[in-house]
Amino acid sequence: MRQKLSVKAPAKINLALDVLHKRPDGYHEVEMIMTNVDLADRLELTELRRDEIILESTSGFVPDDQRNLAYQAAALLKKKYRIKQGISIKIDKQIPVAAGLAGGSSDAAAALRGLNELWQIGLSYDELAELGSEIGSDVAFCVHGGTALAKGRGEVIQPLDAPPPCWVILAKPSIGVSTADVYRRLRTMEMKHPDVKGMMRAIEEKNYEGICHNLGNVLEDVTLKLHPEVRQIKEKMESLGADGVLMSGSGPTVFGLTRHESRMQRIYNGLRGFCGQVYAVRLLGEKNP
Repeated sequence: MRQKLSVKAPAKINLALDVLHKRPDGYHEVEMIMTNVDLADRLELTELRRDEIILESTSGFVPDDQRNLAYQAAALLKKKYRIKQGISIKIDKQIPVAAGLAGGSSDAAAALRGLNELWQIGLSYDELAELGSEIGSDVAFCVHGGTALAKGRGEVIQPLDAPPPCWVILAKPSIGVSTADVYRRLRTMEMKHPDVKGMMRAIEEKNYEGICHNLGNVLEDVTLKLHPEVRQIKEKMESLGADGVLMSGSGPTVFGLTRHESRMQRIYNGLRGFCGQVYAVRLLGEKNP
């Protein structure tokens, strides 16, 4: 009987994203506070008799070969631990692609967690996160999930308490944003840095207003200049009454926070005719089991 396992891969948003400087290795030194939201891909992992990796996705925008981060996660575990077992990875894609929501990184993290269990490798989440950072900067956070401060190039993870529950409205225009291009255009001397410590304090104190007040992302100005439609979504969300509005990651997805279901409904309905993909979800905030 072939073994099977289903793993959830939740999206993330950045409550705060700061870039400190460019490192000698070419990466940027960052400080980010990330948290999971209840929008998730689901991976179905099935052992194969032949020693190969087969990947399928419900989205035509996702590569099904070595370019896919979940494929890379499986290949990395197989190589490092000399595993001769084949695997089929089916991704039910719900997180929009190239959206600033870490969909690909979360898929890779879910593959690492699931295969670690399926193949009984016995690695801790810290060890899986360290492996994941070889694949991508957000993978380490996605292995742990929950809410965390990420430093270094994103691989140094400090877990934080879950923020108070609220609604998150996500709106993604039908454009793609190149993260590399956004970082290339960043001028660290001219940036308005977010108050990362203030955000940590607000989360610790379960201070919803403090969280909304301290939202900040240094990449936002660059993406807004490149893509005026992202600015329009942000302004629209604010005019519809969201308590706090910010672009996630390098964009183009913008999220708005509200505690009230009626207001969430109003913002969601107001954006649907205005923007390609709109979702209303809850903050998860808790770590992966």
